[in-house]
Amino acid sequence: MKFKIFWCKVNKYYTDEWLKSEYLKDKDGIFVASCVVTDKAKRKWIKFVKDSIEELSGDDKIFISGCGAFKKWEAQEDFYDIYPELKEFEWKIVILGEKPEELQIEIDNQTKKEWKKQKKLDLSKLPKIPQIYTKKFLLIQWWCNSFCTFCLTVQKRWRHYYRDKDDIVSEITEFEFGWGKEVVLTWVNLSAWWLKDTNDVWQSRFAELLEYILEKTTIPRIRISSLWPEFIDEKCLEIFKNKRIYPHFHYSVQSGSSSVLKDMRRHYDWKYMRDLLEKTKNLQREDWVEVSIWADIIVWFPGETEKDFLETYNLVKDWLITKVHAFPFSPHKFWESVPAGNFENQVWDKEKKERMWELEAIADSVRDDFIDRNIWKRFEVLIEVVKEEDWKTRWKGWTENYIEADDKTFDILEWEIAKNNIVIGILK
Repeated sequence: MKFKIFWCKVNKYYTDEWLKSEYLKDKDGIFVASCVVTDKAKRKWIKFVKDSIEELSGDDKIFISGCGAFKKWEAQEDFYDIYPELKEFEWKIVILGEKPEELQIEIDNQTKKEWKKQKKLDLSKLPKIPQIYTKKFLLIQWWCNSFCTFCLTVQKRWRHYYRDKDDIVSEITEFEFGWGKEVVLTWVNLSAWWLKDTNDVWQSRFAELLEYILEKTTIPRIRISSLWPEFIDEKCLEIFKNKRIYPHFHYSVQSGSSSVLKDMRRHYDWKYMRDLLEKTKNLQREDWVEVSIWADIIVWFPGETEKDFLETYNLVKDWLITKVHAFPFSPHKFWESVPAGNFENQVWDKEKKERMWELEAIADSVRDDFIDRNIWKRFEVLIEVVKEEDWKTRWKGWTENYIEADDKTFDILEWEIAKNNIVIGILK
């Protein structure tokens, strides 16, 4: 079955679960993991669905999951009321929930015990089969308790719940036994692990989970996906020094202005963010690799003044955020909406473009400087893609601090046979 994934790592995780599910194993067509993060994202997957209808033949269908297809993890009954332009194709579309039925397990104390029984694994019966795709996205929690005024996702995925730490370790161990080398901890608000009915930042046990994973597993590479900054405490920062926790930290910053952050209903201000970036950048890592910091930024949020924008601009420049995912604020005027879409003082189109250009320019400059500082340094690269091209073997992977490397930019000094497809060399 063909598939198309829009945006996030969560969609990547559940696409994999759907494609290997009992439900889809005897079906043909196209699986679409939809997204609602912005109006632009909605338009993209809707256009893809409409264009893809022409590719279908016979009984083939388009199977739609992701945030555009469900609410509170169930397939959305009013889907065609929300997206009426797809109504005429209803006979060719199947709307799916968040995950396959075999994974739809109610998470309460009783079911947790049953789930553990089902997931119990005899590692001795698993064959060790080398594989080139040795990275796995691993969900550690569900949903979110932060009702940010710009976000539609919380309406779709509902409230926070966390995954049992022994179940997380079991999946990591199973993956490593099959020659897996790297797990990427992910989900919507993963740094809030352990919270359930509260959003109290002091009750997060994310650091405790990281300690447990380090103690109970031996997988060499642990990456962490996007983090809500307010849940990162001193204990987390101390654990981030461990060489198995890879030196790439992606913070959901959103803005460098305290007034804008307040209107967004974020739980920190400019000073907190500045201090966290400084501490992260100056981590004394066991491997001495320079830390990479990525950030999500929303530009021209309603009421954002030139002064507010400059505070964000300077946060990127001064604290050496090595890559920016910059998004223009989406008012979500099409289909479902968010509170900030109705705020006063929406930013003018001309200002929107100018601010995006300025932020992208300084972000690219900081990124170029970061890469220049790392040239001629020694790294480990996990090879993730290999293909034959022009009678040569081409490969691509990432350094520990998330610099893309390939056969043209990386001089291999060693091939670690014991570690399968990890190469050691110099970035050039």
